[in-house]
Amino acid sequence: MKKYLLDSNVLIQAHRMYYPFDVVPGFWQKLLFLSGKSSIISIDKVKNEICGNSTEDDLSKWCSTQLDSGFFVNTESCIDVYAQIAEWVNSHAVFSQSAKELFLSTELADPWLVAYAQKNNCTVVTHEISQPHRRNRIKIPEPCDRFGVRWITPIEMFRDLKETF
Repeated sequence: MKKYLLDSNVLIQAHRMYYPFDVVPGFWQKLLFLSGKSSIISIDKVKNEICGNSTEDDLSKWCSTQLDSGFFVNTESCIDVYAQIAEWVNSHAVFSQSAKELFLSTELADPWLVAYAQKNNCTVVTHEISQPHRRNRIKIPEPCDRFGVRWITPIEMFRDLKETF
């Protein structure tokens, strides 16, 4: 069975812009349904990005109370792949030093998403688009492409899963 690994921006942008809880509850119910089938997961670092702030919001409350405890998986087993990604990032001539530092900072889940997906044969689901020549920011699709990880948008994920609303 295919596993889809959600980037934090899938949840954050849905909550803030596209599918607010009070307007499109079906989107959130669909995520719970897919999570219950183990079709979608995310990682501990994404949970930290969403729930690690001192100010709790509706999204962090939803993640803490509605999602099963197994939704946010631990990334400790991926340190070997993370190290390969870090080596690639640091040796990449296009990216600025500040872009490399930001991408590999402890606050960012992005390299861990790619590492977990590569090690566990998952598809990364993100709103980010490939920008391989961008110097000041490393987007998820670039290391995904380099390490053979499939990446798609949330709508592509729903189509893959043949899910409708």
